[in-house]
Amino acid sequence: MIKIFSPMATGNGAYIIHETLKRRIPGYTLKGYHPNLTLMPLLLKAINSFKDADLIHTTPDYASFFMRPNVPSVITFHNYVLDSWMMTYSNLFQKIHYKTDLRIFTKAAVFKAHTITAVSRFTAALVKKELGISKKIQVIYNGIDSELFCPQSKMQHGKKICVLFSGNISMRKGAQWLPAIADKLERNIVVYYTSGLRGKGKILERENLIPVGRIPYNDMPDFYNKMHIVLMPTVREGFGLAAAEAMACGLPVIASNCSALPELIDNDKGGFLCPVGDVDAFAEKINFLANSEFHRKEMGEYNRAKVEKQFTIKRMVNGYKTLFEEVVES
Repeated sequence: MIKIFSPMATGNGAYIIHETLKRRIPGYTLKGYHPNLTLMPLLLKAINSFKDADLIHTTPDYASFFMRPNVPSVITFHNYVLDSWMMTYSNLFQKIHYKTDLRIFTKAAVFKAHTITAVSRFTAALVKKELGISKKIQVIYNGIDSELFCPQSKMQHGKKICVLFSGNISMRKGAQWLPAIADKLERNIVVYYTSGLRGKGKILERENLIPVGRIPYNDMPDFYNKMHIVLMPTVREGFGLAAAEAMACGLPVIASNCSALPELIDNDKGGFLCPVGDVDAFAEKINFLANSEFHRKEMGEYNRAKVEKQFTIKRMVNGYKTLFEEVVES
């Protein structure tokens, strides 16, 4: 049995994926740490306590602090935010962080890694271009537990149409456009918004914007099934885990036409793709689906079928298991 050590910061979608690998791959040990530890990266070396690992699997940002001589490492890009496009949607601290230490750490991990993977074709291509990587980046799509995330009987809300924004309240997720979108929605539409895995974020003041705080991951399937539509006005998704979960629950998704989202959402079939930041387009598509139960049902069924075909946990786990075996054997 291969012994795999995976040190990961908690409070993000990447941790959820690695947690899934821990449950499904024998010998996979996940060690979570608080994101604040990255403010003093040298402290991360103290986490490196799994001495007899055959392989290390983590994300590239701080992977170099966990790498060891003679132990191969696999790094997975779950996202990439160091490019100039993302500077527009980053605060001052993030801009400095992305241009200095985080870029240095990421390049060091890429140089030292035995194998590099990414969770979408978009992310793989962006990383290769931005970091000038010549070696192959293998794409392994994230997988959804389609037995946990599955369609259920929709709760009756009278004539109310419930829209869900699932994610951290940040510029990267497009939360800054929620109030303007909400202002253009018909009166029977309500947008529920989470505070994401980090449980932080500014409260958005609108009568039809309802905060629901942080929803435990195991409660998300039931929460998706209380909704009619999922909204993702994001500016960058390495994969789009919330979109895939919603699709597995048989929901239509209205999302930004950017990054990896077109790999998940087929426009006019599983939902709609709108230009980034186009408040009018998002509101128009929400209003349209709110008034068409037929299209909501048809698109939801299309999405469920696509997840079962392309984004299953079995497919993801088998991809990583095969890769880990090949790396250790080589």
